[in-house]
Amino acid sequence: MLAKRYPYYLANQPVAANADLDVLDKYSGKRATRVAMADAATVRKAIVAAHKARGPMAAFPPDARRDVLEHCVRRFSERFEELALALCIEAGKPIKDARGEVTRLIDTFRIAAGEATRIDGELIELQVSERTRGYRGMVKRVPIGACAFITPFNFPLNLVAHKVAPAIAAGCPFVLKPAAKTPVGALIIAEVLAETDLPKGAFSVFPCSNEDANALVEDERIALLSFTGGLVGWDLKARAGRKKVTLELGGNAACIVDADPGASLDHVVERLVFGAYYQSGQSCISVQRIVAHEAVYEKLRRKLKAAVGRLRMGDPRDERTFIGPMIDEDAAKRVERWIDDARKAGAKRLAGGARDGNRLPAALLENVPRDADLYRKEAFGPVALLEPVADFDAAIARVNDSDFGLQAGVFTARLDHAMRAWDRLEVGGVVVGDVPSFRVDNMPYGGIKQSGLGREGVRSAIEDMTEPRLLVVRAG
Repeated sequence: MLAKRYPYYLANQPVAANADLDVLDKYSGKRATRVAMADAATVRKAIVAAHKARGPMAAFPPDARRDVLEHCVRRFSERFEELALALCIEAGKPIKDARGEVTRLIDTFRIAAGEATRIDGELIELQVSERTRGYRGMVKRVPIGACAFITPFNFPLNLVAHKVAPAIAAGCPFVLKPAAKTPVGALIIAEVLAETDLPKGAFSVFPCSNEDANALVEDERIALLSFTGGLVGWDLKARAGRKKVTLELGGNAACIVDADPGASLDHVVERLVFGAYYQSGQSCISVQRIVAHEAVYEKLRRKLKAAVGRLRMGDPRDERTFIGPMIDEDAAKRVERWIDDARKAGAKRLAGGARDGNRLPAALLENVPRDADLYRKEAFGPVALLEPVADFDAAIARVNDSDFGLQAGVFTARLDHAMRAWDRLEVGGVVVGDVPSFRVDNMPYGGIKQSGLGREGVRSAIEDMTEPRLLVVRAG
């Protein structure tokens, strides 16, 4: 069970504000809890506090930052089932997947704890001519300053972790706005941070309206804005002024299955089903397009159709459930509409069924027109498209026929094809031997085109949250 009410956190302190936000159980539709909601004045106070905390956070020793992160690892481990249940309720994520996300939350903070004492600089040889003899150069990385973080609903623990943990490791104070539909996990993280000796003003965490959050985007005291969400991120970047901006804006990820996939088709199907339908497809790197060589297409088609039809949809608290609810009924209606539009344009549905509120059965389609919304845009739901190609180069071209470029998967036994995919696929990451939905929390993660700019992953995020500072010394 969730607590009856959660406070928000302003400058490290819990605040039980009068304005409440209802958080729904995404399966039952009933109110699960209430959280305190911040207003525009609170947002401004948080920015002021973070700006004042720049010096104390920069002076907070690296080993002390590590100790804070290790404290979080211990406390998240102790509260593991509480975090998993909160995620299951507020996001509708099947409980097995919820436990997996809590594990990744812990992993991300553990990785950041290790990196906190490894933010190294470099020596630069300046004696490149007679004029510069006797000069020495050194560079260290220093915290960029106050950061603003905005996170989405689909990974309300781990996507928060990928911003918060690197900020602490780097020595940056921050203000976090979690998604209004799923704020509980972020507030539990803040509760744990409040147990530490982070400097006053080091963190503020609260849900608020998009309008009240404008200062997080526009205030010049914020040095970096990190946003994960939809294409509205480009508008935020345009309004952000001189601050540094990193964006992760989703995709419509494709996976190639070569004539010789390098693994049994049963294994390929197992991974494709996971990648496409895990947490009802509500992942930026969910498998949306499956591009299969015509030599294996028919056999793959039969196996996929059967596997998708066996997926169990139901209560996310049930250990047997694979497909839980989508985040709300509007999201389910949108995916349903895109499927219907594609079928009217000639697509064939191989698996799927009728929507029930915000629950949509796993769908598999083929012959989807390449100008359909279901093909061109991010579905962000439990649906995948299957299409044949004549050769590997055609598969690469088909993957690249997208406005997005986050990650792509490639099943192939041929090393030259794997290297060709790495060279030519227009994405931020290529996963060979698995689906694009694979991610480890220490790897660089991000995309190109409409998928965003910059990279997440703990070390990559620390690099974004720090800047080089040069020292030149004339020695004689």
